[in-house]
Parts: sequence; structure tokens; C-alpha cells
Amino acid sequence: MASHKILVIDDSRVIRMRVRDMLPQGNFEVIEAKDGVEGMDAIRAQRPNLIMLDFLLPRMSGWEVFQAVQASTDYQSIPLVLMSGRKEEVTEKISEPFEFFEFIQKPFEQKELIEAIKGAMVKARKPRPMAAAAASSAPAAAGDTGEIAALKQKVAQLEAEVAQLKGQTAKILAFIKQKLR
Repeated sequence: MASHKILVIDDSRVIRMRVRDMLPQGNFEVIEAKDGVEGMDAIRAQRPNLIMLDFLLPRMSGWEVFQAVQASTDYQSIPLVLMSGRKEEVTEKISEPFEFFEFIQKPFEQKELIEAIKGAMVKARKPRPMAAAAASSAPAAAGDTGEIAALKQKVAQLEAEVAQLKGQTAKILAFIKQKLR
């Protein structure tokens, strides 16, 4: 049985198969998702050891999935490789240097994929600013820890909702722009 689960979220069947074929033979189980909604469901259900995420996806964009993963303390430690054919679409929303994930531009070769995966594994271990701040500041009273945890969870949930609304707004604006042309 495979010891490592790799989730490939891409709307292109060719890319999903290409990533699967490029991975070294061994203890890998490749899980595939063809859109962002399937991807988030797979993240929740499968708890992958690595996520390969296309930036442009139907139903829920890669940007929205990225934001949901980054907002969740449960998921942000999963190594992440963001994929796109156009890096400028990524850097428009996420400024470089990419501190907590790797980026790979499509099309890519096996060597580039392996290097991106290695880099993502290193970057996923980096302490996050919010986690470091929470660890260094002791709560005023023991009873406060539950309340703080609940507030952090609510903030993460609200951030994910905001990300989803931003994505929906962007889709609406793109639709309007297309109709105005």
C-alpha cells in the first residue's frame, strides 16, 4: 500500500497523467481532482502529503483553494506546488518570493517537477508568522485558550469565505468584461 498521497488538482487530464507519470515509482498514491471543489473535498477526506495545484480551475479557482489551504492551520503544513502556464497570473495575486510554497510553470520536465516538490517540502516546514506569534504570547488565563482557539478557527473560516467571495466577484467581473467586448 502507498505510504504517500499526492493530490493533483488540475482540470487537464493530460497534466494529471503527466504528473503521475513523472513521479518516481514507489510508495505514492496519486489522487486526482479535476476542479477546485473536488480538490478541497479530497484535501479534507484524503489528507494528502503533497498538493499539486493548478491556478486556473473551474468551479473553485486554484487561487480560492490556495487561500483556503493557507487559512487553515490543519492544511497549511501540507507541501504545495502551484502550477500555471502563465506565472504573471499567479504573481498578480501572490507576490514573490513565494515563501511557503513552490511554483512551477507549465509545461515542465520531470527534473523541474522533482525540484519543485523538494522545495515545497522544505518551505512547508517554515514557521508561519501567526503560529509563531501565538506560540510566543502566553494567554492571560488558562480559560482563555479555548476562546482564542475558537476565534482563530472563526477567523480562518471567514478568510476562506472572503476568498471564495473574491473569486466569485472576479468571475462576475470577467463575465461582464467579456460581454462588453
